[in-house]
Amino acid sequence: MKDKQTYTFHVNGMHCKSCALVTEHTLDGVSFVENAKVNTHQQSVSVSGEFGEKTKEEVAEELTKVLSPKGYSLSLEKTIIKKKWEEFLIAVPFAVAFTLLFVFLQKLGLVDFVDASSMTYGTAFLIGIIASLSSCMAVVGGLVLSLSATFAEEGKSLKPQVFFHLGRIISFFLLGGLIGLIGSAFQLSSFGVFFLSFLVGSVMLIMGINLLGVFPWVKRLQPGTPKFISRRALNVSNIAHTATPILIGIATFFLPCGFTQSMQIYALSTGDFLKGGLTMLFFALGTFPALSVLSFGSSFITSTQKKGVFFKTAGLVVIAFALFNIINSLVVIGILKPVFNF
Repeated sequence: MKDKQTYTFHVNGMHCKSCALVTEHTLDGVSFVENAKVNTHQQSVSVSGEFGEKTKEEVAEELTKVLSPKGYSLSLEKTIIKKKWEEFLIAVPFAVAFTLLFVFLQKLGLVDFVDASSMTYGTAFLIGIIASLSSCMAVVGGLVLSLSATFAEEGKSLKPQVFFHLGRIISFFLLGGLIGLIGSAFQLSSFGVFFLSFLVGSVMLIMGINLLGVFPWVKRLQPGTPKFISRRALNVSNIAHTATPILIGIATFFLPCGFTQSMQIYALSTGDFLKGGLTMLFFALGTFPALSVLSFGSSFITSTQKKGVFFKTAGLVVIAFALFNIINSLVVIGILKPVFNF
């Protein structure tokens, strides 16, 4: 009987709790790996298993081949990532222009952007776009790639992928409506509305700062779904049934993405089935373009050399959204006078 060994590797490309979950889930699926445990603070993973005569370097190389399609790699020593501050020279103007454009369109009545007491469907849609190109991509993107690759390998048509997206969009509306309905039972006071609005803004602020990629300590503050729920959602992909793509689409509602969770919190605060459902529906529609590109096999922006600029731009836009929500939550309880007379 071969002795079980445990090696600790540094994980490159991991930037949030979602990434940690995907890394553990992927490595646990390797035949010679018995257990994988990620330490998000140290950006490392401890891998236990029977490695035979393989050296630590060989194990790292073999496991990197498994992780690389999801954007991660393992190394024996911690990789020092240079903070590219010069990317802000491009990101800041783009972020400012993007934010001002939508404020301008809102003032013209073409886009609902900011409301003194609530987040609008246009904002939910925009946050969905950003989420699909950042943190949510870590889990949902990996799931979509896995799903599309599996069906392609089996020679199946595009129908399962269509079912996945339909299942996801419909379930986001229904489950979002259910959350809103649950919220209606609480009859939130003005302080309750303030608390939930402030919480949504705070979660978004953490996500935005994390996207900038210059403050590693912020990763520790990022919220996440309990692992026992997240793992069960990921394991849905192992169900051998024709309903699998629909079930996976539904499962994505429960996967750990800070943006999704902030929208779910807001849906709860609406206290209304239709408003809660539409909020989550528009968020899901915002994620659709990027996820559909992945599932149907085209190239993607985050694989380019400009992804650093993109993430910084997205992070700044999310921070702007977060500050709008935090300020508006303070308006609700009278601490501030209305700042945005839109």
